[in-house]
Amino acid sequence: MLIKALREEEGIALDPYWMPTTDVSGLKGFDGIWMLPGSPYRDEAGAVEAARIAREGKIPFLGTCGGFQHMLLEYARHVCGLDVAHAENEPGARDFLLTPLACSLAGHEGLVRLTPGSLIEQIVGTPTTVEAYICSYGLNEDYKQTLARHGMVFSGHAEDGTVRVAELPGHPFFLATMFQPELAGDGRRPHPVVSAFAAAVTRHATRRLAHTS
Repeated sequence: MLIKALREEEGIALDPYWMPTTDVSGLKGFDGIWMLPGSPYRDEAGAVEAARIAREGKIPFLGTCGGFQHMLLEYARHVCGLDVAHAENEPGARDFLLTPLACSLAGHEGLVRLTPGSLIEQIVGTPTTVEAYICSYGLNEDYKQTLARHGMVFSGHAEDGTVRVAELPGHPFFLATMFQPELAGDGRRPHPVVSAFAAAVTRHATRRLAHTS
């Protein structure tokens, strides 16, 4: 329904293709990567690799819920050099980047405060937004400053100050939300985050075709 809504409401026609985390080798040829919820994924390494391909290849990337978590995991490991794990995937690990939330957000809505001038704030167009979640894991706040020192911008926070949105400046479109914009409304009108991602995918495709023609 979202693809139809993007075409009818935004005039953006996309050709979506689902790829399992067990086979992400072909992602370099895509114009956008949306890492959807559904963790634990079948292959954590594949999910992390998908985020790396998007980051290094300047491919528009949107991560929601599990995608948010694994985008941060990729950045922590490959950019920050941290030996950290996701508690859902490796409960016996020593250090966790992603840990269970004190109170699960699954099935809940919550207020998100957006950083002025950030990509997410420009997309949403308001300083706050109320969003839906199906999520039980979030960033271990002990690592927030380390990721920030290496360039990650945390641009959306819950009322208690915990992270809800992360983005990477200097990239054509690299955004991840703990909330799920795909759950907004009845699906007939795309959430602004989904529309912005679709527009970034279209721009990437246009540039790619221009370079090959």
